[in-house]
Amino acid sequence: MAIKFQFNKTSLNDLNKQLKMRIRALPTIKSKESALRMEVQKAKEEAGRLSAELEELINSYIHISGLWNEFEPDLVKVKDVSLSSEKIAGVNIPVLNEVLFDTGQYSLFGSPVWYTDGIQILQTLATAGIRYEFYVQKINLLDHARKKTTQKVNLYEKVQIPGYSEAIRKIKRFLEDEDNLSKSAQKIVKKRQEEEGGE
Repeated sequence: MAIKFQFNKTSLNDLNKQLKMRIRALPTIKSKESALRMEVQKAKEEAGRLSAELEELINSYIHISGLWNEFEPDLVKVKDVSLSSEKIAGVNIPVLNEVLFDTGQYSLFGSPVWYTDGIQILQTLATAGIRYEFYVQKINLLDHARKKTTQKVNLYEKVQIPGYSEAIRKIKRFLEDEDNLSKSAQKIVKKRQEEEGGE
């Protein structure tokens, strides 16, 4: 990224302000990146735990899988997923509060005895599956925010701060050279005036 500037004091002051702002912001951005990195790691660990929990639940009910052929598929539906929001390192992240189900009507006397337990099992499995998918999405959001923050840190550290520093150095050299030339020209003019005045 080429930094545009002019060889004057106004441009020098503007560049100094930009450089100071970036130098002050860099530690904050680095802290944000570090916090996001930790949150991504925590979310990955939680997703791994939820995945194992879901697998364990499925395996614990595998022995009754033949009964599901008798179960009415429209009996249990996910009605709603209650969410809230929290800020993690300045990033809004949804929080899963609860999963609400809509249970259809069935006859307690005409249906198999295990229907009530089957509804509970399906709700437990669905909740575990939704929680796992939710954490996968949370990981994606946090990782995306972390990558953008890392890009900003790299932009500041490797491009903008060195770029502004170099531009400031060039302007200072130019202004010093211009000042030296001006002083030299004044000396020459003064010397000529003295020589002309002496004659």
